[in-house]
Amino acid sequence: MFGPCGVPVWLVTLPCVVAFAPAASAQRDSRVPAAVTSLRVCADPNNLPFSNEKGEGFENRIAERLASDLGLPLRYTWKPQRRGFVRTTLNAGECDLIMGVPATYDMVRTSRPYYTSSYVFVYRRDRGYHITSLADSALRRLKIGIHVIGDDYHNTPPAEALAARGIIDNVKGYTIYGDYSRPNPPARLIEAVAKGEVDVAIVWGPLAGYFAPRESVPLAIVPVPEGSDITGQRWTFAISMGVRHRDQGLAVLLDQLLDREQPSIDAILSDYGVPRIGTDAVHREPDEASSHVH
Repeated sequence: MFGPCGVPVWLVTLPCVVAFAPAASAQRDSRVPAAVTSLRVCADPNNLPFSNEKGEGFENRIAERLASDLGLPLRYTWKPQRRGFVRTTLNAGECDLIMGVPATYDMVRTSRPYYTSSYVFVYRRDRGYHITSLADSALRRLKIGIHVIGDDYHNTPPAEALAARGIIDNVKGYTIYGDYSRPNPPARLIEAVAKGEVDVAIVWGPLAGYFAPRESVPLAIVPVPEGSDITGQRWTFAISMGVRHRDQGLAVLLDQLLDREQPSIDAILSDYGVPRIGTDAVHREPDEASSHVH
């Protein structure tokens, strides 16, 4: 697998920068300081449906809309989104904007939320399941797939919620990081449902909404309802854009852009099948698997 600028991923020590020009008709926004010559975005080159180096993710498309609105070139700094991503990209000055962070993520200054999604159940329609709650007794006998971050399974909302109900032995973890030499590592969990490796998955909604329809068998996607978890944690999270804490002016400008571009953003999210729950709820920071930013 090759990273940006054609070099192998394992040889990249500093991310390359790739520019995408805005539409020729775009006029530079007069509120953009003269010293700002591009919209600089940090993103993962292998993380659909969010982003990839071909510009095929919904965050790529939204970034293109914002850059065009501002009349600026769009420039990417590519780096796998792992622990330390904010520190080594945004805070290191390699970029100015991260497209998708939890609305209450305290490592950055956040814009207003531009969508709200939830964790969902995913299962094959041909199995006759009707799982709509964590209280469903079927979860005690079915094989359940969840995303995990490390060897400790108690590190994501699904893992914590299942463990609190004593559902442990029938749970199988799939690392959110996965095999980075393959496209879009988190998609393996959805593939596992389609192949019958697990009976049901509990996964962050945008991943399910994008990958489930691409499987060869029909898969059901059912939001995990708030209040069905005895641990009391949230399953629905608002997602914003993130800038450095000192970049208040950029944060204000982003809010204005989001107000103007929200209809286009909504259309893009619909194209990618992102499940959305209202637009005014701001909840606490989701776990790393749900936010995909660490």
